[in-house]
Amino acid sequence: MPTYISLVNLTEQGVREAKNAPERLQAFDTAIKEAGGRLVGFYLVMGQYDYIVITEAPDDEIAARLILGTIAQGSMRTQTMRAFPRAEFESITKGLR
Repeated sequence: MPTYISLVNLTEQGVREAKNAPERLQAFDTAIKEAGGRLVGFYLVMGQYDYIVITEAPDDEIAARLILGTIAQGSMRTQTMRAFPRAEFESITKGLR
């Protein structure tokens, strides 16, 4: 199943509603499970970003739908990247000339 890494910044609304963040994370966890994926990891980080979220989803379309649904709530902005684990990386690079 494809893996996605999201770098998350809270908006001003997200900062004001920080006390509700655990409930929003639980709602996201439930939504991704219902879509056939899983929340692999969640980290509160210090520095340029506020959170790092690692998820798996059945495909890019489902991942995009979940991300859009989350950011539409107005509490965060994300940069999401498709991540290729080592086995996929090695398979991809075998085709290089």
